[in-house]
Amino acid sequence: MKILVTGANGQLGTELKKVLEEQIPGITTYTDVDTLDLRDADAVAREMERGEYTHVVNCVAYTAVDRAEEEKAECSALNVDAVRNLATAADRMGAKVLHISTDYVFDGRACRPYRESDKVNPISQYGTTKRKGETQLLAISPDSVIIRSAWLYSPYGRNFVKTVLRLAEKASVHEPLRIVCDQIGTPTYALDLAHAIVTILCSRQWVPGIFHFTDEGAASWYDFACAILRIRGIKAPIQPILTEDYPTAASRPFYSVLDRSCIKATYGVEIPHWETSLAHCLSRM
Repeated sequence: MKILVTGANGQLGTELKKVLEEQIPGITTYTDVDTLDLRDADAVAREMERGEYTHVVNCVAYTAVDRAEEEKAECSALNVDAVRNLATAADRMGAKVLHISTDYVFDGRACRPYRESDKVNPISQYGTTKRKGETQLLAISPDSVIIRSAWLYSPYGRNFVKTVLRLAEKASVHEPLRIVCDQIGTPTYALDLAHAIVTILCSRQWVPGIFHFTDEGAASWYDFACAILRIRGIKAPIQPILTEDYPTAASRPFYSVLDRSCIKATYGVEIPHWETSLAHCLSRM
């Protein structure tokens, strides 16, 4: 087995490197945009041929959800074109691709956790491009695995946990933290997703298709923020608000909890509750 990880400097890529080098060390090459630009089809083809990789884990994505509404070309280049280039090169070499997608491919109108077979209907440029990336990958390299995840955080990069901790330092009775309470999903620790990815890579069988992975449970952004403050012992004032009170450039699904039963049944992935994982992450920060 020879593995290529793209987007290795992001929060998921950083955690994935940690797990890979602990469990199956010395067989993985880690790249990011400074060493491999997935938007360059020729560069991707050359790297795949040079490395003779058997597996590729693609952690590259344009994830600035609001900015994507203006930077449509940049968003599409990373979430669609780059995936197509990687799929083409991997298919030519006979390599298996594991690609990370998102809950934002759904419109959020459901009243139960989304299954992999449920109809997609993205309501933002980010969600639309991520869905196009999924279809491009499966059309070119149908033996691929796609993992849809959500609300990712870690001690690295930019994420909701670090934002809440930063804003809590400035919060006051007159200017409390104002956090949306009517969008429901599942906070997901990037280290847990990394462990799931390595479980799949090390599995005796490779079952292609789309799988959902988040930590267990569900929460609003307000619930998530309250848990962050409670675990850290911070008594900053916090106020629940509605989505309409916090307008953003991109629309977001009101409910995007994902059903995790398929990945657990197929690959035996073990999933902790989001609050347990949050406490672990905060202990590392």
